[in-house]
Amino acid sequence: MRVRVRFAPSPTGYLHVGGARTALFNWLFARHTGGTFILRIEDTDRKRSADRYEKAIIDDLRYLRLDWDEGLDIGGKYGPYRQSERFPLYKEYAKRLLKERKAYYCYCTEEELGKRRKEALGRGQRPGYDGRCRRLTEKEIKKHEKEGRRPTIRFKVPKRRVVVSDLVRGEVTFKARALGDFIILRSDGVAAFNFANIIDDMSMGITHVIRGEDHLSNTPRQILLYQALGIEPPKFAHISMILGPDRARLSKRHGATSITEYRKKGYLPEALVNYLALLGWYPPDGEEINSIEELVKEFSLGDVSKSPAVFDNQKLNWMDGHYIRSSSLEKISDLAIPYLKETGYLKGRITQTKKKWLLKVIEATRTHLEYLAQVPKETEVFFTKEIKISKEGKEILKQESSKRVLSTLKNKLKKIKEITDKNFKPLMKGIEKETGYKGKDLYLPIRFVLTGKNRGPELHFILPILGKKECLRRLSSLEGLRLTVYRKR
Repeated sequence: MRVRVRFAPSPTGYLHVGGARTALFNWLFARHTGGTFILRIEDTDRKRSADRYEKAIIDDLRYLRLDWDEGLDIGGKYGPYRQSERFPLYKEYAKRLLKERKAYYCYCTEEELGKRRKEALGRGQRPGYDGRCRRLTEKEIKKHEKEGRRPTIRFKVPKRRVVVSDLVRGEVTFKARALGDFIILRSDGVAAFNFANIIDDMSMGITHVIRGEDHLSNTPRQILLYQALGIEPPKFAHISMILGPDRARLSKRHGATSITEYRKKGYLPEALVNYLALLGWYPPDGEEINSIEELVKEFSLGDVSKSPAVFDNQKLNWMDGHYIRSSSLEKISDLAIPYLKETGYLKGRITQTKKKWLLKVIEATRTHLEYLAQVPKETEVFFTKEIKISKEGKEILKQESSKRVLSTLKNKLKKIKEITDKNFKPLMKGIEKETGYKGKDLYLPIRFVLTGKNRGPELHFILPILGKKECLRRLSSLEGLRLTVYRKR
């Protein structure tokens, strides 16, 4: 049978990295097997669902380059692909279970259920529905209806064991009795998660359900529903949870957790996809850097680990930095422009001259980049109006050796037309020969007077990019160690 998988997020918040990994594993499995990847939205939680979250989820999936074959914005013969538009289908199957006496109306109120849960806990018992509405008489039903009670529909759970044959975790056994008779249709007509989920999977021909380990406890209920409807359940694969470096469940306190946040910070999608793929799965050849084509070729559910995956921002930063350095300067330059405009470093139209200059700036700084939101800080030396020199820099610039180096640099700059990649090295050699200083004694004074820092882009980038006029301006502004920088580009 042709593989059909789905990603079915709830639009109750932004796409979490855990959800993104689930979507990725489903997508990789579909692409590896030549199957179909479906996107549907489980929006039955009306109070928490919001259009902005649905849009953000779609935008984030597209940013990750995870395209779908059926679903939202595309359609397909198994639609609609929002649960809120599928209520008649859920009611139809609920009525069928009622007719076959595999489900029943429950008239217990929330207050009554809450009171019984509290009493059970007080007795040291596990709280659960006691099935009292299973055998209501006609008289009792009429009494409840006369009181205006709106019933839910509960599934009759048989007293036996349920075995989940999981492709990742192996066989997991549950005692059905511990599940209790669970609700499949609420009193307002909205289907409960477990019921809507299996009706959708069944009607859409889903062959494999790949999802987080936290859904494993839902699986016995869903298998019982499949069996009650006489349908063969899909194959299940429950992937491990994602933890923070402290081995606690990944949360806001570990830093960014949503794909939207990483997108805004300027992480490259190919880096994020590569990193997410390694959370719970590892390619057979052990290679960490993989293109999306390589991931599709190598991905297998048999290689997915049962152990929890640890999300390490430092490793993600390393990987994103690798992709930034491996990408073309033109691509990184184009992606950097919005961040430079946001800080006011770039204004107006990007002319060809300005674009050519910006390419050099990115070439000079991308070695230090981990993600694109760092571009303004790393390129600040080429844009800022004022150079702020550290205490260390001020001490170095006060030295006689530094004054001699800078004076020699200033004189030599006046004699050349412009600083270029070709004449930079002869320029430095000339200063070294004339002053007798080399190494740190030569380079540090120049670096501090031009940038105010002892780290950053190499001098062979800095001088040609700033240009003769700007370098002379900074050299001439040494009075009081406050250096005014010409900003216009």
